Amino acid sequence: MSGSNGSQKNSHNKARTSPYPGSKVERSRVPNEKVGWVVEWQDYNPVEYTAVSVLAGPKWADPQISESNFSPKFNEKDGHVERKSQNGLYEIENGRPRNPAGRTGLVGRGLLGRWGPNHAADPIITRWKRDSSGNKIIHPVSGKHILQFVAIKRKDCGEWAIPGGMVDPGEKISATLKREFGEEALNSLQKTSAEKREIEEKLHKLFSQDHLVIYKGYVDDPRNTDNAWMETEAVNYHDETGEIMDNLTLEAGDDAGKVRWVDINDKLKLYASHSQFIKLVAEKRDAHWSEDSEPDCHGL
Repeated sequence: MSGSNGSQKNSHNKARTSPYPGSKVERSRVPNEKVGWVVEWQDYNPVEYTAVSVLAGPKWADPQISESNFSPKFNEKDGHVERKSQNGLYEIENGRPRNPAGRTGLVGRGLLGRWGPNHAADPIITRWKRDSSGNKIIHPVSGKHILQFVAIKRKDCGEWAIPGGMVDPGEKISATLKREFGEEALNSLQKTSAEKREIEEKLHKLFSQDHLVIYKGYVDDPRNTDNAWMETEAVNYHDETGEIMDNLTLEAGDDAGKVRWVDINDKLKLYASHSQFIKLVAEKRDAHWSEDSEPDCHGL
């Protein structure tokens, strides 16, 4: 995460939005030029907020820093909990980790369970859009093939998103990617043992082939605070022929309200940083993205 003002404006917007998700809490306002910690700001007065659901002490959450029996090992693997950041070392101030992307106007953990990085995994499952004869469809303006990905509509905010989720303590990222896709997009938790086995076999075929790691690191997420933030590994698994996914019925489960195949293009409005990940997939697969022939100079 670069400390320059330019990148801060692009990478740290959703982490400054109010009200904080699931609450009426308003963050202290942080102007663009004051986001970076390198900028001195004596009067910075962030609001303190940790959700009741986190303070209740579920197994996925840390205790409060002030609790005497809690001594987390920040910037390293702490038992089964991964406290290392994908973006390198982060600072610890007054016993609390400091968000590497800068100020958010809110301290505490908000809805996030872990102090410091909260690791997620985002499986981007793609196929080519085809006509009724099975031929790949070409976009009339860009002349490129149209790629589709599996999107879920989140129940918490109503936005379309990649069907990802949190990495369980001690779980490998590859296992999280497969588990979350099964739970969110195939409703695997509600299936019979025989149905689960069938889903598992097909997913194993899809998830064991070559894949592209699209992004690893900090995510500009509305749940982020000065002391807790989301990081993800976004991985693209591509079903080139479409045969694997044709035999799997999409069915929303867990945190998803709906699930469907969505055409990839620059008009998509998705949750958190998901649009950036989808754009990178389109570029890597040389698929259609925009009808605009002008080069995109904005980057990420």
